[in-house]
Amino acid sequence: MNHAHTHDHSHTPSPAATNIGRLSIVLGLTTLYMIVEFAGGMWSNSLALIADAGHMLTDVGAIGLALFAAWFSEHPASPQKTYGYYRLEIFAAFMNGVALAVISFFIVYEALQRLGHPPQIQGNILTWVATGGLVINLSSAAVLFSAGQSNINIRGAFIHILSDTVGSLGAIIAGICIIYFKFYQADPIFSILIAVLVLYNGWKLMQEALNILLEACPVHLSVTDIETALMNLPEIQAVHDLHVWSITCGKEALSAHIVVNDVVQYTPQLVTKIQDILKEKFGLTHSTIQLEPPDFEEDEIHF
Repeated sequence: MNHAHTHDHSHTPSPAATNIGRLSIVLGLTTLYMIVEFAGGMWSNSLALIADAGHMLTDVGAIGLALFAAWFSEHPASPQKTYGYYRLEIFAAFMNGVALAVISFFIVYEALQRLGHPPQIQGNILTWVATGGLVINLSSAAVLFSAGQSNINIRGAFIHILSDTVGSLGAIIAGICIIYFKFYQADPIFSILIAVLVLYNGWKLMQEALNILLEACPVHLSVTDIETALMNLPEIQAVHDLHVWSITCGKEALSAHIVVNDVVQYTPQLVTKIQDILKEKFGLTHSTIQLEPPDFEEDEIHF
């Protein structure tokens, strides 16, 4: 039996320090404007602004959680935690998805309560404060956008900011409707539309995080395609116990038992050949391959 394990030996996340810096900037901006929105809501008697300030409070918590997870994931691996703390970022992303779902239901509930009896608010103050919120949210979203493409934890914080951005835009439109048309129902109507967007993005985030936590095959890879590519090698008789999973977002791993056709082909060169295929065709650089001769017997328990 021949067993080989290879990976790129780089367990440290890419530019994690940069991500921590970005999250810190966004946390500061969001906290500052949360206070401004609450004060503006009290001044204008706008429940919409006070509610949005409460929404921003949940953003502060979500970004703070993402920041803590990004910082803690930098701790090195240990004999007990051989992959380090990468999964902490995934857990934080999942919790942020749950928070987004809860927020969306709360927004819908509040909006339905206001449809029949919309509150009287000062549209000018609502519009100007919401415009300031839009600028802050767009700035924060720009800071997080590029990092959010490759890091699910940052993406969770980005979706929170995105939902606030759309919320600010909706508040501006509602303010304009109130100023010019005295249409106070505009506020709850836009709130419901925003809630649907928040719920959709929160659900997608939870799904992606849960797939990683359950060690499901990454959506961009196919176990069937990988097995087919390996079986195309003339030296291979069978493939079993093939598993593909994500350690964290962007870091995939594979393990497989490979039965060779002949004991003569039972060589380290075959392992290298397999690993080259996995890297070139599927981008998998972290693989554990166990070669087995045709008559090899092992326990019946398989995963």
